[in-house]
Amino acid sequence: MFSNIGYVTRQKYVTKQIICIYNYMNKENDEKLFKRFKFFRPDLPITDSLMAFGFECGDGWFNLIWDLCEKIEPLVDKDFNVFQVKEKFGGLRFYVSSTTDEVFNLIEEAEGKSYKICEKCGKPSKVINKNGWLTTKCC
Repeated sequence: MFSNIGYVTRQKYVTKQIICIYNYMNKENDEKLFKRFKFFRPDLPITDSLMAFGFECGDGWFNLIWDLCEKIEPLVDKDFNVFQVKEKFGGLRFYVSSTTDEVFNLIEEAEGKSYKICEKCGKPSKVINKNGWLTTKCC
């Protein structure tokens, strides 16, 4: 039934039919964000937060995520938690605990901007369909 499932690492998912490189932020950028913003809690069990896997998007969105975090940091309390940050359908997804409409609006704005920024390098880009996968890349 699952004969064409390969293996998963931080960088590759391989099947007998397709090879797709998933973009994960490099460890250095992960650590910068974890150290600076305390609402990322990579030490929590994965039943409470998926940040233990790091940022599941490319380094090109580092500045976008950093800017978003600087905007929301003064608006949230110590119980605020970011559960997961990833790419989905070519755009940024930033999943959080309950918060104010103002914070949700800032997240929505950043998610909208992500569709115009290359996930890999950070240059202007657009969403493209690459073998059935929606991605935002210029290179």
